[in-house]
Amino acid sequence: METVTQFFSGLYQTVAKQFWSLMDTPFDPSNRLFWLYLISAIFFSYWVYYSASRTNDGEPRSLKGFASFVFPTSVWRHPSAWLDLRFFLVNQFTGKLLYVGLTGVSLGFVFYWITGGLSLVDAVTNATMPTWGDVFISIIYMFVVIGLTDFTAFYIHYLQHKIPILWEFHKVHHSPEVMHPLSNFREHPFDNVVYALGIGAVYGLVIGGVHVWLGYLPSMPAVLGVPLLLFLFNIGGYHLRHSHVWLRWPGIWSMVFPSPAHHHVHHSSHPDHLDKNFAFLFPLWDVLFKTYHMPQDNRDVKFGIYGMEDTEYTSISRLYFLPFRNIYRRLRRASTETEKPAPSRDQV
Repeated sequence: METVTQFFSGLYQTVAKQFWSLMDTPFDPSNRLFWLYLISAIFFSYWVYYSASRTNDGEPRSLKGFASFVFPTSVWRHPSAWLDLRFFLVNQFTGKLLYVGLTGVSLGFVFYWITGGLSLVDAVTNATMPTWGDVFISIIYMFVVIGLTDFTAFYIHYLQHKIPILWEFHKVHHSPEVMHPLSNFREHPFDNVVYALGIGAVYGLVIGGVHVWLGYLPSMPAVLGVPLLLFLFNIGGYHLRHSHVWLRWPGIWSMVFPSPAHHHVHHSSHPDHLDKNFAFLFPLWDVLFKTYHMPQDNRDVKFGIYGMEDTEYTSISRLYFLPFRNIYRRLRRASTETEKPAPSRDQV
């Protein structure tokens, strides 16, 4: 009886912790929904809105017009948008908990292995704060760590589109028919598992190697406790990546800095946009691996899954379980084709 009580007590504490973590989301700089990142998206949206000389109906710019531009009824009244909201709330207590836990386990294990038994907690606790003489090392350390983990995320993302079983899970993220900031969180928990194990392992490998080489862990340059590169990424219109607002950096700058338009193309179901723009932080990976594509405008961008006229992803349960059904069908079809007898000489 005491064991059962302890189990439910632990479960309650976990759920309560996740609930208050959700309530704290707008005030946590390490969370993508931090209020400053949302405000920056509003400013970039206004830049896009104001840059055009007139609205489609010929009316001059106004706050009312801007509100309609940012919150169009075609997006915010769409069933897909409200499904994103419901899935986000549910997934905070499933996928997020799983992702955070597995990332920590993978990171800690690899770091422990590469350093010959050193605790990651101790290494982070004893990390040296950069002095003026160490600033260069800290900056290089930041680029190396974030660059390699970003490449890992890029390559995992690439494999999610190329390996059929992984694609069935990743397809959930591509199923929104309209996009808004919470569409970013429409991810199947299995996708989170793949990212957590892959990125966590590489992160542990990199910082473990740095610790072995330098004898300590440098502290990355940070703003509000967030590494500088990630902070700039989040504040640079991050939330417009999953939105209807097309923001494209001019010229070659789109190949250097991640723009919302870069990710819009990735989510587009237009044939020219398929399997393009896998990168998260550095578009350079797409340029190097010839998966980069950036049209001048978004006239051909249509969100959704290529070839799927009527979406099947209409409920939370379907977002969770359709991938398993589709994988079962794939495996069954493959098994049936394998079992077919080879044609006889008379049939050839």
